[in-house]
Amino acid sequence: MPAPKLLIVEDDTDLRELLARGLSEEGFDVRTVATGSEALRSFSEREPDALVIDVGLPDADGRDVCQALRAHGAQAPVLFLTARDAITDRLAGFSAGGDDYVTKPFAFEEVVARLHVLVRRARVETSQVSGALRLDPVGYTASCDGRTIDLTPTEFRILAALAARAGENVARRELVRSAWPEGAIVHDNTLDVYIARVRRKLRDHPAAPAIVTAHGVGYRLE
Repeated sequence: MPAPKLLIVEDDTDLRELLARGLSEEGFDVRTVATGSEALRSFSEREPDALVIDVGLPDADGRDVCQALRAHGAQAPVLFLTARDAITDRLAGFSAGGDDYVTKPFAFEEVVARLHVLVRRARVETSQVSGALRLDPVGYTASCDGRTIDLTPTEFRILAALAARAGENVARRELVRSAWPEGAIVHDNTLDVYIARVRRKLRDHPAAPAIVTAHGVGYRLE
């Protein structure tokens, strides 16, 4: 069986090299990058079997990078690394599409064990592609046929959550969890206002997918 392909996204040079060396010795085929933009580029070149993503990247929030990858069709499990241990931070990581969470400082053996579990559990599924839509978590933009769509961070997270499950109905509460901090008070009409904003921006791009209302449930991208 070939070695599991692993992409590490970590800006701390010493920690990145430590993880790369140690996980290579544990049988992983490791590639490393230091920024969110490099992660997206590396993923497009070679899809990994699992990712380790630091939440505090220099150019983007690691959770936004995860959402963008999910929207691009990434099915590989994601293990977040973070110095933040609050329950709200952990919940935000799971809402962004993460599968597991390790708080710094951590025991290397725990990272190895968690990655082996994630890789074993990962299922081979057909990737979903939202037409020509591509998301950039660094600049909070989307692009379609080479044309850029500027988004606010909240708009970006709503669109990323829909794109990650293109063609499926996404419940309102799931969109709220993905786009706003845990515990934020978000009224139904607030979500509707943001959906309307994103819809208007997508309508300006004929090749972009549309946001459809799933009455009584939420919304879907198609």
